[in-house]
Amino acid sequence: MTTWILNALFVDGDRQLVKRHLKVQDGKIAEWADGSASPDTNGCEVIDASGKLLSPGFIDMHVHLREPGFEYKETIASGTRSAAKGGFTTIACMPNTRPVTDTPETVRYVLDKAASEGVVKVLPYAAITKNELGRELTDFAALKEAGAIGFTDDGVGVQNAQMMKNAMALAKSLGLPVIAHCEDDSLVEGAAVTEGAFSRKHGLKGIPNESEAIHVGRDILLAEATGVHYHVCHVSTEQSVRLIKLGKSVGVNVTAEVCPHHLVLSDEDIPDTMDANWKMNPPLRTPRDVEACIRALEEGTIDIIVTDHAPHSAEEKARGMERAPFGIVGFETAFPLLYTKFVRTGRWTLGFLLSRMTSDPARVFGLDTGKLEPGAPADLVLIDLENEREVDPEAFLTRGRNTPFAGWKLYGWPTLTMVDGRVVWTEEEGIR
Repeated sequence: MTTWILNALFVDGDRQLVKRHLKVQDGKIAEWADGSASPDTNGCEVIDASGKLLSPGFIDMHVHLREPGFEYKETIASGTRSAAKGGFTTIACMPNTRPVTDTPETVRYVLDKAASEGVVKVLPYAAITKNELGRELTDFAALKEAGAIGFTDDGVGVQNAQMMKNAMALAKSLGLPVIAHCEDDSLVEGAAVTEGAFSRKHGLKGIPNESEAIHVGRDILLAEATGVHYHVCHVSTEQSVRLIKLGKSVGVNVTAEVCPHHLVLSDEDIPDTMDANWKMNPPLRTPRDVEACIRALEEGTIDIIVTDHAPHSAEEKARGMERAPFGIVGFETAFPLLYTKFVRTGRWTLGFLLSRMTSDPARVFGLDTGKLEPGAPADLVLIDLENEREVDPEAFLTRGRNTPFAGWKLYGWPTLTMVDGRVVWTEEEGIR
């Protein structure tokens, strides 16, 4: 199959938009043609981009597909469809399923399900410890052989420093990263929101910044000792940013990610209705933390953007701020949210945002996608930068409706997603 994508806008040199045509052949990018040319399209499928932006498909290295075990929240089928609608073509799923993804059999189950029912590329993480209990390491070598791309106990922090050091040394020997959910349990029990304006106003126990930063600092020292690639999940605090910056400055192989909600919302935005769709972990922090995370992303202390897509049922979120589970969905709002907030306002260039969602995650995790070069996989997304639309959770393809962004008017909506040269979703037809 050969496809020509005609009249697409391409970001040239971070800022300039130029019109070009792109040829896709045998699942890969074949060649570019100047926008003024008239390529021979005889016998080819033709997609007229009509001046929409063409980008590498987004890469999300932190998602929750919930399967196996929590299919009422999400499945690999529904989650990958939601990802495709959001313009994501590669996603990495966390192991806090039931059973936990801590055996080769469960890793293979996820990969087989993704191959048979998914529509985008799924890369599974495996757990650091059995059942994510922090007591015994999993069989890292067998998990790698089964297809795991890294190790994490996401959802809980590894509380024992010796356990984490042993995990890092083992992961280093296998050439795989350790991805850390940084949270000291002794500081967070019974808390639902950050220590700040909202917790004080409503008399709630708060989650302090140091609960995250203590683990970040500890793990950077352990990463320095072991030489492992250490990746910090969902950074949310100024203190964590300072520690990551220090670690990088002395040569520690540390990388980090941040979520859209930690870049555009603070605890001061949480409504007094105690709506649990504003409850996530890490929690929304103070405006000072938000600005610290934005600046860290801009300067490269934080390397990539992820969604931490975390669907829950409406019944679970209806339990209220103190009793509902942590997490919000993110696939279908991530790019429009950041494009509207940062690019249309002039703080970021379009090229900067795209790199943090495509080429940078590919670089950090050694993936072969995230670029628009001949020979690269044809994982692509077309985006209408001028279309303004309200966020409508009822139109989501994810099973989760738990978002704080309902009703927000945003620009920059994907209109077509292609994986390995095959169109998997379009705005007009939905999932193909």
